[in-house]
Amino acid sequence: MPLALIRFCLFCVAVACGVLAAGPRAAEAADAIAVTAGTPAINLGRAVSFVQGEGDRVSVPTAPGSDGIVRRMEVRHTQTGSSPVWAVFTLSNATDEQVDRLVVVPHYRLIRSGLVRPDLGSQRIVALTPSQGFRPERQSAVDQDVFQITLDPGTTVTFVAELRDPRIPQITLWQPDAFKDRENSFTLYRGIILGIAGLLALFLTILFVVKGSLMFPAAALLAWAVLGTLGLDFGFWTRIMELPPEAVAFWRAVSEAILSATLMIFLFAYLDLNRWHVRYTVLTAVWLAFAGGMVTLAWFDPPIAAGIARLGIGAVTILGTVILVYLAFLRYDRAINLVPTWTLFMIWSGAALLMVTGRLNNEIAAPALLGALVLLVMLIGFTVMQHAFAGGGMPKGLVSDTERKALALTGAGDIIFDWDVGSNRVVVGHELETHLGLKRGALEGQANRFIDALHPGDRDRLRSTFDTVVEHRRGRLVEEFRMRVADGHFVWIVLRARPVVGSDGEVIRLVGTLTDITEFKTSEERLLHDAVHDNLTGLPNRELFLDRLEAALNQAQADDGRRPTVLVLDIDRFKQVNDSVGLSVGDSILLTVSRRLGRLLKPQDTLARFNGDQFGIILISERAAERITAFAETIRKTLRAPLAFGDREIFLTGSLGIALADGTQRKREDLLKDAELAAYHAKRLGGDRIEVFKPALRAHKSDRLALESDLRRALERGEIALVYQPVVRLADRTLAGFEALVRWDHPRLGRLPPGEFIAIAEETGLIVDLGLFVMDRAARQLANWQALMPLDPPLFTAVNVSSRQLLRHDLLQDIKGVLARAPVAKGSFKIELTESLVMENPEYAAQMLQRIRDLGAGLSLDDFGTGYSSLAYLQRFPFDTIKIDKSFVRADSRGSRSVLLRSIIALGHDLGMEVVAEGAETDADAVELYQFGADFAQGFAFGEPMTADQATKLLKAAVAQAA
Repeated sequence: MPLALIRFCLFCVAVACGVLAAGPRAAEAADAIAVTAGTPAINLGRAVSFVQGEGDRVSVPTAPGSDGIVRRMEVRHTQTGSSPVWAVFTLSNATDEQVDRLVVVPHYRLIRSGLVRPDLGSQRIVALTPSQGFRPERQSAVDQDVFQITLDPGTTVTFVAELRDPRIPQITLWQPDAFKDRENSFTLYRGIILGIAGLLALFLTILFVVKGSLMFPAAALLAWAVLGTLGLDFGFWTRIMELPPEAVAFWRAVSEAILSATLMIFLFAYLDLNRWHVRYTVLTAVWLAFAGGMVTLAWFDPPIAAGIARLGIGAVTILGTVILVYLAFLRYDRAINLVPTWTLFMIWSGAALLMVTGRLNNEIAAPALLGALVLLVMLIGFTVMQHAFAGGGMPKGLVSDTERKALALTGAGDIIFDWDVGSNRVVVGHELETHLGLKRGALEGQANRFIDALHPGDRDRLRSTFDTVVEHRRGRLVEEFRMRVADGHFVWIVLRARPVVGSDGEVIRLVGTLTDITEFKTSEERLLHDAVHDNLTGLPNRELFLDRLEAALNQAQADDGRRPTVLVLDIDRFKQVNDSVGLSVGDSILLTVSRRLGRLLKPQDTLARFNGDQFGIILISERAAERITAFAETIRKTLRAPLAFGDREIFLTGSLGIALADGTQRKREDLLKDAELAAYHAKRLGGDRIEVFKPALRAHKSDRLALESDLRRALERGEIALVYQPVVRLADRTLAGFEALVRWDHPRLGRLPPGEFIAIAEETGLIVDLGLFVMDRAARQLANWQALMPLDPPLFTAVNVSSRQLLRHDLLQDIKGVLARAPVAKGSFKIELTESLVMENPEYAAQMLQRIRDLGAGLSLDDFGTGYSSLAYLQRFPFDTIKIDKSFVRADSRGSRSVLLRSIIALGHDLGMEVVAEGAETDADAVELYQFGADFAQGFAFGEPMTADQATKLLKAAVAQAA
């Protein structure tokens, strides 16, 4: 077989075995390397060829001998139970003398070790067999394989190496003396580097004990991690503990993981990242847990753990750079101090990356890189010490108690005060004179100069206080007073001082501090004002009102002619006004009302605001009953005057309650409650009226409270019932649907109509539960009727909704739930809302109504024509039915009923809505409504409200009659 073909086959075998990916480039064994006497070292990497053996042996061709014949040599492996890889190289002695050389292969080399699954080192050559002569002897070496070979003059010898690991980081042929000199030089260098690293780690540890700052143990941990890494790379730990190559690989992976962790710890501690955001603390904790996982992984697969650790060091470099730049832009001094050192560390990381990937390949590159790492740790130590000891801080324990007090006084920002009692001279800190805008020394000298700068009302008090301290010769002085500023206003100052007693027991000095407490006093006054005044109007609140009422009652006991009168004003329907115009306009209305009322009072009277729309008045200036009544009437008329806001006018009315102090009230609260009860009674009677308290009103109040208490339990007891009033189609007088009406079967008062309890339910919030009960019960009943008697068009039921329900966003969910529980025809379950209700807030109402319509419910506009309609808004509302109020159906003396009815019905039809007329009491009313064009009618002419069973019988009868 030709020689070229043999070489090609050997190359293909090496590639197939994967040995060329991590080892030197394959060469042919027949290409002998000439060994000369003057060359101290030869790199054999390009002369090595890798071959695959057969079983426990390998057969390779040798270099041609002197006769030109190529022979073969067969080598058996020395280790059983393995399939070794074989490496072949050829050396020739071109000299006429016998030469001795050393074949050296390091167990680990940082250069070209790899970034992912790096080569962490192991024994490389198990045995070395020459084609002639004796087997070379293995030399004693800890971290490399060394074999001594001998070449006779003019000979060419082929060597077969049995490899434990197919990767050979480097293979070199050394002269023994040159190799010894090299090892000695590196040993000295490594010893110096290890000594510096050890001293640096020890020094930083000692500094932690001395200083106690967290950044020192973080820097010390980094130094110890670097020391451990250097000890492994330099073979120090291997020599001391006689570690096998497998253990060295494990500890090398652990050391790299610890190095990445300590770098993160140092950044966290030195930059004090936990003060900036909790996410930095979480990031550091996650990173440390990650590093701990790498240590655990190193036990099972050191290369994987080391690769992740090396990537982690790169990630720390990038992340640390981002954090450092961000904090440096925030002018954080620690970050700025670390920038130069971290820049060098980034350069070091880049060089390390080039080295492990093989782009930087030099004999002294790896030792230089490790030495640079020690230098970086040293710079980090200097940076830490520079920050920790900067600022001229005094060593711990070298500050006297007097100096510490002086430093505390300076830090507190207080001003020194010193009164020499014997000479009656006062010395104050110049900061006070600057603060008051006075010339330097203006307050020093005789004590009277300091006293004269005080507010006139505080001078005598401070003089007497000084005299008292001198007389008693003990005590602690805390005095607040006002001092005049150059521009004429006053600031509040507090003096805290103690007397200094001489040897004779007399006070010789009064020494203390002065502090400006103006802001505190202003805040205190503001809090006191806010505690007894209304935040919006600035009027007295309920507490201050009661306090002044009590004072007025006490004066009335001494002077019977000065008995006060209490008036309570409650604005009618203010909640609806507030919902209509908005909160900001509502607040403006209250301010306007408070100003109008304030103009009517005299200085001895009191106006207060209790809550949203309720005001209270203590009237002392008027004593006669007729004058008090006239004053109340003036208030009522003043409130009725229209309020102009933008392009609209708002009209208000009020309910006034008057309570006279006749001596029967035991407490101030009783008199106020009497006035409130009278105002409530006025509101209950329709509002815009004045009521004077009478003892009989207390009984009405008790009845209302009892009714409210019973209403809270009415749903639980099943006392709420529904009745249904028929709605008839006027075209054929057939039953079209019902309107569901709520009734309360009170156990003591009997059946109560809605007017007796709906208002109470709205005030207490019970209307929400009550409304949901009515909707659910009516929808279930409608579903039963539609299932029992399907009609075309389907039967409908209308249910009224109050304002409290419409303003709740939960109304949509309530209707959705009701329709889900009771499957009814779309649009047959109608929600009725009054015209005044939807016009209170038309924009909001339009949105809510459209969403209710989308749920599948019908919409009916009740009491049409009784409120302030806006046709522009009415067109936007998605109503399908208009219900005409019964006031338009009843006849009047002017005969305008027919005109109004025709107009309303025509308007409803033009808007595409069906029209229902309420209050049809006679058959003649029904005929006339049909002639006017109404679609439906309800009233006594077609039936009174009835129970569900009665309505079912009526429906069955109507269906039977139609059949």
